[in-house]
Amino acid sequence: MSDQDFLIFTDAACERIRSFIEEDPAEGLAVRVSVQNASPIAPEYEMALIEPFEREAKDQSFDAPGFEVVVDAGSADILEGTRIDWVESLQGSGFHFNNPNIQPLGSKPLDGPLVDRVRRVIDEQINPGVASHGGTVRLVDVRDNVVYVTMGGGCQGCGMASVTLTQGIKQMIRDAAPEIVDVQDVTDHAAGSNPYYA
Repeated sequence: MSDQDFLIFTDAACERIRSFIEEDPAEGLAVRVSVQNASPIAPEYEMALIEPFEREAKDQSFDAPGFEVVVDAGSADILEGTRIDWVESLQGSGFHFNNPNIQPLGSKPLDGPLVDRVRRVIDEQINPGVASHGGTVRLVDVRDNVVYVTMGGGCQGCGMASVTLTQGIKQMIRDAAPEIVDVQDVTDHAAGSNPYYA
């Protein structure tokens, strides 16, 4: 993969980065791009202007249009092929990362014996239990022996959702599939309102 393909900066991103560099009085600045958390839920990317003394021996560097890019060794494989854009919208402005190496939860078909066992527990044990409170649990993904679920209906926004997850859902799933190391709730509980416990 060539330097131009390792990280792909749009014209808008290049223009913005060059303006940040021009505003800074320091000499020899480069842009460090890294991934602090490669979670499929919410990867955390970081970009910062760095001076020459902030570089590390294992860093990789390459030229982008009008500036130098530095990537730490731990982020290189995860970032390869990522497209970086500068986006301005009503919600604000900032850099947007489109990373083909991090697949969002639920982006792949859910199948296989482990998924079938987890789905059966959710359908036959968990959902009948939370239905009495108007709730529902949906399987979103299973990756690296971690189950990702969302909680809806009366469970979304419920103050007891974390208790239901830790004392009920996790235990039932682990009983049926001991190889599961964790169950994570990826629900946006702030968007829900719960009439049952309100």
